[in-house]
Amino acid sequence: MSSPSKRREMDLMKLMMSDYKVEMINDGMQEFYVHFHGPNESPYHGGVWKVRVELPEAYPYKSPSIGFINRIYHPNVDEIICIPSDLVNVFEVFLPQLLLYPNPSDPLNGEAAALLMRDRASYEQKVKEYCEKYAKPEDIGAATEEQSSDEELTEDEDDSSDEQVAGKADP
Repeated sequence: MSSPSKRREMDLMKLMMSDYKVEMINDGMQEFYVHFHGPNESPYHGGVWKVRVELPEAYPYKSPSIGFINRIYHPNVDEIICIPSDLVNVFEVFLPQLLLYPNPSDPLNGEAAALLMRDRASYEQKVKEYCEKYAKPEDIGAATEEQSSDEELTEDEDDSSDEQVAGKADP
């Protein structure tokens, strides 16, 4: 087994032994889902996201791709996140820090960034609405990859559009 393969296996085993629920995609160790809980003391608290992880063949020398499957409202999240870090740190450090400290001056979601800069209380309320609508623990299994996060949450959306992809963040 080559060094990248050993590292991939070791990092995946560490992640599986932590408090995160990991669901394998297919039979390989290169694609899987991780259930990620929003950080305490943030408007994301109580939300649970299904995060797709793809490890490239050259991992850890090439960064993993990380994408939120269910929708999330955040100025720095669009579709896929590329992170030069080991897997446990992604979920224990990087993603919580990303959610706790958004950077509206370098947005991927311009609408979320504008709202955060204009009215933080309204931004946090919208985050909580998204958590309630798209990131409830009991609904995480229903999230699908085919849908987009580009649509805005509206009052008249029906429940069939509840499973939306969200994800990409600026590293």
